[in-house]
Amino acid sequence: MTTMTTQGELTLEAKQRLAMAAGAALLGAGLVLVMFVLPAEYGVDPLGTGRWFGLTELGATGKQIEALEASAATNTAAQANLLVGQEAPAKSETADFSIAPRQGMEYKYRLDKGEALLYSWKATGPVNVEFHAEPDGAPRGYAQTYEKTDRQTAASGTLTAPFAGIHGWYWENTTDQPVTVTLTSAGYYNLSHEFRSGAPTKNKTF
Repeated sequence: MTTMTTQGELTLEAKQRLAMAAGAALLGAGLVLVMFVLPAEYGVDPLGTGRWFGLTELGATGKQIEALEASAATNTAAQANLLVGQEAPAKSETADFSIAPRQGMEYKYRLDKGEALLYSWKATGPVNVEFHAEPDGAPRGYAQTYEKTDRQTAASGTLTAPFAGIHGWYWENTTDQPVTVTLTSAGYYNLSHEFRSGAPTKNKTF
């Protein structure tokens, strides 16, 4: 007896085969995702195949690159301030200042806002020191202190001027012997001022 296959049965069988093929394809894609893509792209290795094939290191590297790129994008505004061009060339000097016993003096550079000053100073004896600035247009006698210490013999650092004005140091010799302060600096200053009590201001142009 011959069994007749109807058109409907053929259509159903074709759909079943198509569904099985699609399911197999999805299963294969899922295995590829779990076994290879997740370890290589994201450092996720649930089956351990990524470690076996050396893919987890790729994932870790990818995460690091993503983090660096995200950080760079977030800090775009900050990065714009890393390079500040200047029309004039940088200046530098080394100067010695002799301070008599129980006397003090000031030495300051004129800087515009954002200009940098690299400095290093040392003294032959302990001095009280105040690193401060006088903003342009401030009331007479006003100063903004950056740092103040007693009985110091050396210091170095970098200052980026927060405002236009004169920026520098007051050194006070509290000993009974003369002290010499040697200052080495570099920056975009074009003028300096030396102040001593009872003496006219000494100005230097660079």
